[in-house]
Amino acid sequence: MSQHSPEPDDVFAWIDDAERAREQAGLVRTLRPRPASSRLLDLASNDYLGLSRHPETVRGAREAAERWGAGATGSRLVTGTTELHAELERELAAFCGFEAALVLSSGYAANLAAVTALSDRGTLVVSDAGNHASIVDGCRLSRAAVEVVPHSDPEAARKALATHGGRTLLVSDSVFSVDGDAAPLAAYAAACRERGAALVVDDAHGLGVLGEGGRGALHAAGLAGAPGVVATLTLSKSLGSQGGAVLGPAKVIRHLVNTARTFIFDTGLAPAAAGAALASLRLLRREPERAGRAREVADRLYGRLTASGLTAARPDAAVVSVRAPSAAAALRWAADCREAGLSVGCFRPPSVPDGISRLRLTARADLTGDEIDRAVETILRTAPAGATDC
Repeated sequence: MSQHSPEPDDVFAWIDDAERAREQAGLVRTLRPRPASSRLLDLASNDYLGLSRHPETVRGAREAAERWGAGATGSRLVTGTTELHAELERELAAFCGFEAALVLSSGYAANLAAVTALSDRGTLVVSDAGNHASIVDGCRLSRAAVEVVPHSDPEAARKALATHGGRTLLVSDSVFSVDGDAAPLAAYAAACRERGAALVVDDAHGLGVLGEGGRGALHAAGLAGAPGVVATLTLSKSLGSQGGAVLGPAKVIRHLVNTARTFIFDTGLAPAAAGAALASLRLLRREPERAGRAREVADRLYGRLTASGLTAARPDAAVVSVRAPSAAAALRWAADCREAGLSVGCFRPPSVPDGISRLRLTARADLTGDEIDRAVETILRTAPAGATDC
């Protein structure tokens, strides 16, 4: 009879130490299930255009579920591609100014697909230091050499690209999710053209907010449809649904269909989400003024808060970031806002690359003047000691 080592009392005892360290640093994260209807004024979600509950968006989801079923039933290459998916891809590409599009189950999956499928062991990927975690993970999974360059520094990117003789790729958010600042896309594109590199841009926070009628940051920069440019985006922010997409030249999209693991081995986006996104896209096309309204609300929030002494990053899109004295102060500030009827985001390390904790406010196109006043008053009234010294 073989002898086995006795089982340890608790193989996960190390988690207790990790939990205590998080508690001491004020970095504990918890889930808070929300009800279907809330008394809170929402400045925490990414529903920039206020479309997640719009009757047309909801009807699009309902009709798609009734017609196609609750789930896609399989990977897109097996049974998970419906005519609805193809319709959404055609309209997304046309709206944003690209030749073709590919819809995936999330924006996270879209970034992993684009970065990993367009690079290999012989590739150099140059990544902006402020990039979203999904881009960072895509770089890690790509097996490529990766160089992280200082945030929004085109000259650093140009120098990094020049160090490699093989295939090169520059990847950046269009609007960075922490401070809401826009990337220098024109300068990044110029660096890529000079070095023969591809440019991959995550336009999650630009679609629906920037560009003509919300067509996105790449459209605003005159880069939509350029042969060396690929965009990724999410359907869960301005379009109020769920899912992600990669947009670019048709040959790039064909390549992803054959090589992108988060596309090939994942179940297709649920029909209800595709139907909701398509309905929102058509609504935005009819009501392009929603994009400008979201930016206007962001500017008003920023102006009012900074005029009162708080430190906030000037918004380039619909994100307003307000600095807090510490992680613990940010957590308490967000909780006090919630208690007063206002839901705000709370960004703390490791979610913030510079280690500075913040309240993160998302401007929505459907906020009224009274709601903006209420939000500003609540944030100022609950501000912790030292908030004006950040």
